[in-house]
Amino acid sequence: MRAPVALLIGACCSLMLWRTGWCAPQLPRPVLQALERAKVPPEAVAVVVEDPGGTRQRLRWNAQQPMNPASVVKLVTTFAALETLGPSWTWQTPVWLDGPIENPGPQGVLQGHLHIKGSGDPKLTHERLWALLQRIRQLGVREIRGDIVLDQSAFQASSSTPGEFDGEALRPYNVQARALMLNQRTVIYHFLPDAPRGVARVVAEPELHGVKVDTTVPLGPGPCDDWRGQLKAQWQDPNRVRWSGRYPAACGAQQWPVAHPDPAGYDSRLLQAMWVGMGGQLSGTVREGPSPPRPASFEWASPPLADVVRDINKFSNNTMAQQLALSWAAQQANPSATERITVGAEQARTALQTWAQSRLGGQGLRMDNGSGLSREQRLSADQVATLLRLAWASPVLPELMASLPVAGAPDGTLRRLQQSAGRAHLKTGSLRDVVAVAGYALGRSGQRWIVVVLIHHEQAQAARPALEALLQWAIQDEPPSAVRTSRPNAPP
Repeated sequence: MRAPVALLIGACCSLMLWRTGWCAPQLPRPVLQALERAKVPPEAVAVVVEDPGGTRQRLRWNAQQPMNPASVVKLVTTFAALETLGPSWTWQTPVWLDGPIENPGPQGVLQGHLHIKGSGDPKLTHERLWALLQRIRQLGVREIRGDIVLDQSAFQASSSTPGEFDGEALRPYNVQARALMLNQRTVIYHFLPDAPRGVARVVAEPELHGVKVDTTVPLGPGPCDDWRGQLKAQWQDPNRVRWSGRYPAACGAQQWPVAHPDPAGYDSRLLQAMWVGMGGQLSGTVREGPSPPRPASFEWASPPLADVVRDINKFSNNTMAQQLALSWAAQQANPSATERITVGAEQARTALQTWAQSRLGGQGLRMDNGSGLSREQRLSADQVATLLRLAWASPVLPELMASLPVAGAPDGTLRRLQQSAGRAHLKTGSLRDVVAVAGYALGRSGQRWIVVVLIHHEQAQAARPALEALLQWAIQDEPPSAVRTSRPNAPP
C-alpha cells in the first residue's frame, strides 16, 4: 500500500500547490514546445507570474537574470514620472510677443519677434500647434515684422544621429528629442486610390513650406505586399518627394508616417506653412535663439501627464518617452523651475538609474534613454515585477494601468492577442533580438496576476508564440474541471 499512498499524497500536494498558486518548478509545456520550435533555449527566457501582493508566486524562471527589456523599460519612465509629478502635471510652453502690436485685430502687426521656448512638451502636435498660433491671431496679430524665434535651450542637442541605432533615419521612432518638439518632426503621407483615373492621390499631413510632393502615383496590379517598397519613394532631396514606382490598387487607403529627411529644417518649414495657411504674414524667418529674460506673454499648457503616458505606453512612442525622461530629469534637478537649466541624455540616464536602483534594487540594473531604444539597458524580470507591485499599491495605479495596451483591443500594440482579449493590460517590447511583455492579467479564477516575460536571444522574434502561450497559462489559473461555463444565452 505504501507506493499508492505515496503517489496519492504527492498528487494531492501537487494539486494543492497548483490551486493555491505556489511556484511552478519549470516552464509550462506549451511554452517549452514553442521555444523549441523557435530554437530558443529556456535559459534565454525570464518569467515571473505572481499576485500583485507578491505573496503567491506561481512561476519564477531565471527571474534574477538581467536582460534587455526593450520598450518594457517605458514602465520605469512613466511610473517614475506619474509617481513624482502626479497625473495632472503639465508642460508649460512660454510664448513672448516681443514688441508692440499696431492696430490689434484682423490686420494687427507685431513690431518685433515672436519667441517660443520649449520645455519638452511631447504633445505639440500639428493640431495643438495650430491652436497655439490661433491664440496669437486672437491677440490681434496678423503680420509678424520680425522673426519667429525658437528657444531649444532646455535640452542639450543629441550627439547621436537619427539613423545611428539601426540605420533607419526616416522611421519616426528614431526622431531625436528636442525641447521644442513640433509634431515629432514627422509627415504622414496618405494614399487614396482613384480607380477611374488609374492613380492614387497623395496627401501630405502636414504640408511643409518649400517642400513639393508628387500628388499622384500610378496604381498597380497585384496583392498589397510591401506596398511601401513598391512606391520607390525618393527622399534624397528634402525639398521634393517623388514616387517612381506604383501603388497597389488592392491596398485601399493607407498612410505612411515618415520622419522628415531634413530634421533641422522641419520646424521652420512647418511654422511658415501653418502661419501663412491661417492668413498670417511673416516678414522675417524662423530661426533658433534665446528667449527674453522677462515674463512670457502667455504659457501654452500641454494635456495632463496621464494623457501623455497613455500615448507613450499604448503606442510605444520612443520620441515621447525620451521627451518625458528629459523633462522628468529637469524637474528632479530643479523642482521649482526657479532658474534656467539645460539637461541632456546623460542627466536623464543618471536620474532614471538612481530612481530605479533605489526603488527596484537588485543586481545588473542598467538604464539608458528611458524609451527602450537601446542595446545596453538591462532589467531582470524580478525588477520589473517589483515595479508592478509598487504600482499596484500606488495612488497612480489607475493611470498607469489605463495606459497599458489591452489584449485584443485595436488601440495599442496587443491587437493580435485575441485569445486573451480583454484579460490583460501589458506593456510590450520588441527589438531585433528581444520580445517582452509586462503588466497585469486577469485569471479565470478572478485573481489578478503580475506577468513578466523577457526573451533575449537572436531568435527572439520567432519565439512570440512562447510568450503568448505563457500568457494563456497565466490566465488559465483554474484546473479544467473548475472552469466555469455559461449556459446558452446566459449573461457573461
